[in-house]
Amino acid sequence: MSSEPPRDRLPFEPKKVRPKNTAKPAPESGNQHNSPTPESSAIPQAIAQRMIQRMVLFCGIPTVLGMSTFITSYIIVSQGWFKVPNIAVVFVSMGFFGLGVFGLTYGVLSASWDEEIPGSALGWAEFTENWKRLTSAWRSKKPLKTED
Repeated sequence: MSSEPPRDRLPFEPKKVRPKNTAKPAPESGNQHNSPTPESSAIPQAIAQRMIQRMVLFCGIPTVLGMSTFITSYIIVSQGWFKVPNIAVVFVSMGFFGLGVFGLTYGVLSASWDEEIPGSALGWAEFTENWKRLTSAWRSKKPLKTED
């Protein structure tokens, strides 16, 4: 990890949140540099590749293990080594597939969202930082409760 203080804004995050405009759109004036483009708000290629690599690792391994559960149990039963209850095979494979689903989320959130910082091997520090960013974004979007 770097000794830099955490940034308030991500490199690919828009600079300003524009309020919703309920009025009719103004006619086009030649000033296009203020409006965000899809390219400016897209995730940079380096960060996307980092996320994909982590998703393949943290989702791919449990998914392969989930599929190999069926093959392994078939071999054990067909060779007559011992009886494997069907429910055990179902629960073990469901557990691995569940870990794979969790691995997708962890793969995205454990990647460093800063292009210059590659992040750690397992990404726990990045996961906690990105989880805080995500939950604070959810809280900021939550409507305030009003008392009647």
